[in-house]
Amino acid sequence: MTILPFDDRDGYIWQDGKFVAWRDAKVHILTHGLHYGSCVFEGVRAYGGKIFKLREHTERLHASAELLGFKIPYTIEELEKAQLDTLAKQNITDGYLRPVAWRGSEMMAISAQTTTIHVAIAAWEWPSYFGNEAKTKGLKLQMAKWARPAPNTAPTASKAAGLYMICTMSKHAAEADGFHDALMLDYRGYIAEATGANLFFMFGGEVHTPTPDCFLNGITRMTVMDLARKRGFKVVERHIKPEELKDVEEAFLTGTAAEITPIGVIGEHTYPVGSITKQLMEDYSALVNGA
Repeated sequence: MTILPFDDRDGYIWQDGKFVAWRDAKVHILTHGLHYGSCVFEGVRAYGGKIFKLREHTERLHASAELLGFKIPYTIEELEKAQLDTLAKQNITDGYLRPVAWRGSEMMAISAQTTTIHVAIAAWEWPSYFGNEAKTKGLKLQMAKWARPAPNTAPTASKAAGLYMICTMSKHAAEADGFHDALMLDYRGYIAEATGANLFFMFGGEVHTPTPDCFLNGITRMTVMDLARKRGFKVVERHIKPEELKDVEEAFLTGTAAEITPIGVIGEHTYPVGSITKQLMEDYSALVNGA
């Protein structure tokens, strides 16, 4: 299947308050967001023409920008409308949206107080992030050599573009070795997350997930925790050590793009796609599709 490059597609992108032709949605090469990572974004999904958790994602975009020291020049309500308008403009029923905000090109140095803050929203059709086969067989994860940084070294609660540099490097290394993704530890050596998704493990019939004190507390993560509690499962947030992986009964990851995807392998450990994972996958699908 041929995949079109993202700069050469038909349609429109909402940029700085108006729609522009997809191919004309550009920034200058000397944009601060490109050179210094002063950029935040969101990943949002639409199901049946409705955007799931629209308010939560839009609020987080604003919060991420504030953590990086800039203010988005559009209100929560204006950005919500822009996302809905973009979905309609692209005639997408089930798809993915990418709101992004960044510092412009007025200053090209570390200081960037007078840069213009730009915002854009793109939407496209995007099926399951890891593919349908992963939903039945489970993903293969390699242990990453890069660790999530300490919260006093980076704005770890922000969905900031620069924080994903080591994620790309870790995922490329994993794919080169025949894995789907990588499991990242944090700066203390505890299990943190995958390269773009949160992690869950079953221990003794309980749902355990790493404490998000140095990585993003995902919106899908919080949604799945609520679903698990409604099913009567005890949900435990704690620091999980790598040596505990041998005792895991089931494992899965969560994210807007990944939704709920089971994990079949982490390094030398193998896991079944178990009944609890399958139940939560069904519950999540019913929720986002309004069943």
